[in-house]
Amino acid sequence: MIYETVAAVDLGSNSFRLQVGRVVDNQIYVLDSLKEPVRLASGLSADKRLDAAAQERGLDALRRFGERLRGFDEGAVRAVATNTLRVARNAGDFLPLAEAALGFPIEVIAGREEARLIYIGTSHSLPPANHRRLVVDIGGGSTEFIIGKRHLPQLMESLYMGSVSYSLRFFPTGRIDKKRLREAQAAAAQEIEQIAHEYWRFGWQEAVGSSGTAHAIADILELNGLNPGGESGITRVGLERLCALLVKAGSAEALALQGVRDDRLAVLPGGVAIMAAVFAELDLDRMTYGDGALRLGVMYDMLNRFHHHDMRDATVTQFRRRYQVEGEQVERVEATALAALAQLSGGESSEGERQFLCWAARLHEIGISVAHNGYHKHGAYILTYADMPGFSRKDQGRLAMLVLGHRGKLEKLTALPPGDSLWRLIFCLRLAVLLHRTRDDRVLPAWAVKPYGNGFQLDLPAAWLAENPWTATAFAEETAIWRRIDRDYVVKSKNARGGTA
Repeated sequence: MIYETVAAVDLGSNSFRLQVGRVVDNQIYVLDSLKEPVRLASGLSADKRLDAAAQERGLDALRRFGERLRGFDEGAVRAVATNTLRVARNAGDFLPLAEAALGFPIEVIAGREEARLIYIGTSHSLPPANHRRLVVDIGGGSTEFIIGKRHLPQLMESLYMGSVSYSLRFFPTGRIDKKRLREAQAAAAQEIEQIAHEYWRFGWQEAVGSSGTAHAIADILELNGLNPGGESGITRVGLERLCALLVKAGSAEALALQGVRDDRLAVLPGGVAIMAAVFAELDLDRMTYGDGALRLGVMYDMLNRFHHHDMRDATVTQFRRRYQVEGEQVERVEATALAALAQLSGGESSEGERQFLCWAARLHEIGISVAHNGYHKHGAYILTYADMPGFSRKDQGRLAMLVLGHRGKLEKLTALPPGDSLWRLIFCLRLAVLLHRTRDDRVLPAWAVKPYGNGFQLDLPAAWLAENPWTATAFAEETAIWRRIDRDYVVKSKNARGGTA
């Protein structure tokens, strides 16, 4: 379904933001923007637990966003969480409360997925160009580096450094001096050194800063004439002058300059230190500013999904190539698994269920590229930890669970709630894999499935079971596997007249 109005929510480490846009001719025009300076990252304890005060600030902001989004369909809203909720050990406790406050699901996205979406948003806010652009986004807890051309990101990295985390680490009292600023810059430079060579090798013609830190620095440099020759954006000379002024003032609060916003004061030192390190390590002289960022990228990614250009499909296709998955077997398993799902749901399965079942069928054998023994475990490991553009961490986890559960014992999945729809998909995938064990195009028997008790019933022709004792034994073992987790799995053999044998 294509919506006329869409919305994106960004649960950032410094601010929570909501953006509402109108879709016209495949372009998104921003209608409304809300920003709440939550400073989520400042609530992270030394053992990476989010404190109660930070959680409550976040929930308050999300309740206000929820009021603005009231009446939106779930498909028209996408909420994403970034670095702080990636690293917080108690994120699993906070997220259900956050979803209840907002009224919509929230995805925790990986660093490179954040980078991909940032580039898409930034590129849509800039004039068209045929050259490569380097986009740098300094957030509250992480900094993303992306090189891309037009609207296509080509090289993406996310480094664990941000304006909030660095301000707390190097300027905990707000005091700024040469030593502290130098230490912050050196720490950021050490992080950037890890990627600098690869980025230099790839090359770019224009550097662009996106999001709040770049915007704040650009405003300060422009409004106070710190850039040479009245240049716009961020310049190396302007940054050096700003650093000198910060040291002279002794704190951001004492900085008597135009454009220093109150909501940025506490995190400005960390952001400036990181930006100075970016200029030094990547040898930049100038950086322009792009208005679009993560939120706009999320909305354009939604628009692509509406038009069936889902990045997740492209990622699955790429993984099939990378891990040399046998195409014909995948097609057999996918078709049979989808047929089973249609029967179990009475033809009313959701698009999301069908998508996940298709992706799992296409990727269920990627672990064979590591080793055939325990290949489902290898496949699940790859899907859990690999960078998968388009997928949230939760989506990757569910996909990995499907692949892990497509064969072998089911006790490993008992943490999955009994009523979770994933059980139905696991049944469909396991059934399809068993029916196609011969890995050829022989015609399958007239099978049928339906819900039964707290599990499933499978009907197979008695004659076919008699002619295929190897598979019949496999289904008997399958029944025992499901019974060990207290779920029904009944195999009924039907004679030619339709009666039970």
